[in-house]
Amino acid sequence: MKTNSFAGDISNHAGWSIVMGLLTAAVGVVMIAYPLTTATVSTVFVGSALIVAAIAQLVFAFNSPSVGSFVVKLLLGVLYGIAGVSLLVAPAIGVVTLTAVLGAMLIAEAGVETVIAFSLPAAAGRGGFLLNALSSLLLGVMILAQWPSSSIWAIGTLVGVAVLFNGVTRAVISGRIHRDARAFATVAA
Repeated sequence: MKTNSFAGDISNHAGWSIVMGLLTAAVGVVMIAYPLTTATVSTVFVGSALIVAAIAQLVFAFNSPSVGSFVVKLLLGVLYGIAGVSLLVAPAIGVVTLTAVLGAMLIAEAGVETVIAFSLPAAAGRGGFLLNALSSLLLGVMILAQWPSSSIWAIGTLVGVAVLFNGVTRAVISGRIHRDARAFATVAA
């Protein structure tokens, strides 16, 4: 009897997780539909996170065991603070700047993935790494070739797609858990 109740609890929780996955996917669609707003909100979030990191670095600086460590942590704290405040004060400029950084990062990622691919044996997923490298390279070049106008769509669309895929993945996995838990409860009864 306990097994049946446990399977029922899992099934119920998985059902709610399906709902949350679908809601997350819907939020992702809205983010894709409004990419500039999504990019601006993301930039404000990154700026806020940098300010928190700056405060943490400054606190850690005063717990440093040496003068050199103190100076490095202090400089990092100041750098994070300046970057965070800049993103919060001028999020539109921050979106443009972060878009350029994103394009450059994708191109660098393509290079790293290519090196990783050729360090693997051919049967160990080399093709997947090369495909990922090619897509990263193309996306990075596309973003930088259209920069700064790509700032209107790049970050917001990519964040929205990530949220959409997260929601769909959660709903699918939760659906399988829900189905399997119900089947188990039926067999156990």
